[in-house]
Amino acid sequence: MTATEKRWRINRPDEQLVKELQDELKISSISAKILVARGFTTVEAARAFLMIDENAIHDPFELHGMKEAVERINKAIESNEKVLIYGDYDADGITSTTVMKTVLQDLGANVSHMIPNRFTDGYGPSERLFRKAFEEGYQLIITVDNGIAGNHEIQVAKDLGMDVIVTDHHEPGETLPPADVIIHPRHPDGHYPFGELAGVGVAFKVAHALYGKFPKHLVEIVAIGTIADLVPLLDENRYLVKAGIEALQCSKRPAIKALCKVSGVNQLEINEETIGFSFGPRLNALGRLGDAAPGVDFLMSQDEVEATTMANYLNEQNKERQAIVTEITEQAIAMVENDDEIGNSQILVIAEEGWNPGVVGIVASRLVEKYYRPTIILSIDVEKGIAKGSARSIEGFHMYKELSKNREILPAFGGHPMAAGMTLAMEDVDELRVRLDKQARECLTKEDLIPVLEVDIPLTLDEINVNTIEDVRTLAPFGISFAKPMYTIEDASIQSMRKIGANEDHIKLQIVSNNQELDAVGFHKGFLVDELTYGIKISFAGDLQINEWNGRKKPQLMLQDVRTDEWQLFDLRGIRQVARWLQTIPLEEVTFIAFSDSTISYYESLIPKKIQSYSENISSENCRPYVVLLDLPQNVQMLESLLTSIKPTRVYAHFYIPDSHYFDGMPTREQFAWYYSFLRKRQSFHLRQHLTDLAKHKGWSREMLIFMTQVFFELGFVTIENGLAKIVDNPPKKDLTSAKIYQERSQQMDLEQTLLYAPYKDLREWFDLRLNGQEVSEEEQ
Repeated sequence: MTATEKRWRINRPDEQLVKELQDELKISSISAKILVARGFTTVEAARAFLMIDENAIHDPFELHGMKEAVERINKAIESNEKVLIYGDYDADGITSTTVMKTVLQDLGANVSHMIPNRFTDGYGPSERLFRKAFEEGYQLIITVDNGIAGNHEIQVAKDLGMDVIVTDHHEPGETLPPADVIIHPRHPDGHYPFGELAGVGVAFKVAHALYGKFPKHLVEIVAIGTIADLVPLLDENRYLVKAGIEALQCSKRPAIKALCKVSGVNQLEINEETIGFSFGPRLNALGRLGDAAPGVDFLMSQDEVEATTMANYLNEQNKERQAIVTEITEQAIAMVENDDEIGNSQILVIAEEGWNPGVVGIVASRLVEKYYRPTIILSIDVEKGIAKGSARSIEGFHMYKELSKNREILPAFGGHPMAAGMTLAMEDVDELRVRLDKQARECLTKEDLIPVLEVDIPLTLDEINVNTIEDVRTLAPFGISFAKPMYTIEDASIQSMRKIGANEDHIKLQIVSNNQELDAVGFHKGFLVDELTYGIKISFAGDLQINEWNGRKKPQLMLQDVRTDEWQLFDLRGIRQVARWLQTIPLEEVTFIAFSDSTISYYESLIPKKIQSYSENISSENCRPYVVLLDLPQNVQMLESLLTSIKPTRVYAHFYIPDSHYFDGMPTREQFAWYYSFLRKRQSFHLRQHLTDLAKHKGWSREMLIFMTQVFFELGFVTIENGLAKIVDNPPKKDLTSAKIYQERSQQMDLEQTLLYAPYKDLREWFDLRLNGQEVSEEEQ
């Protein structure tokens, strides 16, 4: 059995509704299934989703405060006031600043932008920077992608005589900041129909209101920020991203062309994955390692040389960021593994001096992936006496709400249900861990701590081809709340599998079901070659892609997970070098069993784990569910008793024997008759002196002659003394098969044929009959 570490949630859409959507919308069965699985229950709703257009965009003046904001901004433009766009240092903040600055420049405003440095000013409004803005003569500050939690700093700005317009999308606190206007899609006094805009989406709504029309030339920038900030791709977000991707594919912006070049991306093939994995990380790298403000100049640049230079810088910053993330992640994992106080907590709170606070959010995500527990990674600044960091959560633990319960030790924090940022006194880190651990134990069940794999639909192999996979792209863009589909192929089997890659880290398989075949590749899943066997039913989960090679296109499953409820047989027979098969076995999960004491003596220095000797008292209580059968039992009944007692889910069959009789065979009655006749004629025969010559003369093995002599001796046909065999006069009348040694050899040969030399398929059937047979009998009881 391969027990996946995830909970599979498989959606099984209504077949009748699937057929209706497929016929009415002229789409593939896979696309129709996805739509039904995602909650589309009518043809009209599905058609509106597929054909989404500018009509999905809501009137920006539906946002609470928009009228007042537009009036104040227009006044600033008319009066030539100095306007400051105050952004955030991530990709959403950079693109938000770009959008807001573009519209104000287009309308003739005297505008500049400022983005706080993560390391010197921290997240959100900075009193130092607001005072600096006042000294430089700014009269109006417009925040983008931040500000909703900057109550104190905004009050400072107001006290200095500046006006402040906040545009933000982060979770509002209990008390709103004293800004002149707050534009927020979830404003407590507002009724905006869609509350999940990114920061750049909110800035875009302001731009829409200021222009008086939908600003198509900004959607490419909106798409980058929206995808990078991981907001739901529903409602107007979906249209903004879809239109933005189309605009990016033909964009004339030097920055976009330069990003494509350093990312190795074909501009015509830009999609949501390009943004999420290539553009977004490079923009984010600026603020993670230093000053993000140049990112705005980069996106707005009209100079190709300047844009190329900056894109190369972004690329180098991203490489440096990746190296730092890897190093901190390794250190954090070591702390979890080696510190019981940290490792045994329901929520991981890990702090260390000197960690780069710009990347701790990524590290937190890595640890959530590894341990599937809410995680907070903090960088300690000893000089300032603070710990600053980021949190990532799991389903069932609302990070923002849980942090809110600890306001007295969290002077600064903000975020969402699944992510947050915070600053606290370094001496309060342990207290925060203790409190959050208690809170997590109260709200998280054991099941909550098992990662979930959401599977949209099960498919049969005959549904999968290049055309149906291409048809699924019509459902794009995919992202948060409309994720890339996850499929499962149920109860298929493996036709072939092998490890691939320079370090054999990956796996390539051929899956077969109902005479249909499908290729599958699993990156970083090479270990599955040692976890899976042929001839069993397995369910595979993953994403479907098109593999193009030498002009030929083939469907391919990109493997995410596998599971099977069947027991498995791993064939280790005939592999004498222990090191070759020992490395394929999960040592912590197996029990090594030997039927012979001599086997234990032989293997105890080769196997780094105690070998258990077979006894009739052996049971599942003192055995792991995986067993390695080191040698052959003395009889079939011993093995059957063992299987009944421990009910293994994996059997590793080695079946070592020092001496095999199988290929020597059993002497025929004619051979016994000739040899007995030979002895009667000679009356006596010196075995030590002449047995080898006789064996050569007859073309028999010396071992076979010894065996026949032993049978004759046991039956009383001959006597043996000092190597001399003498015939017995008037011997008892006994059949050859009545000799115990004859029976033991016959039984041993049958055992070897059944267990040691049988083809894998036959051996599996032998085990299967006994393992499945015992399960049936138990059910009947």
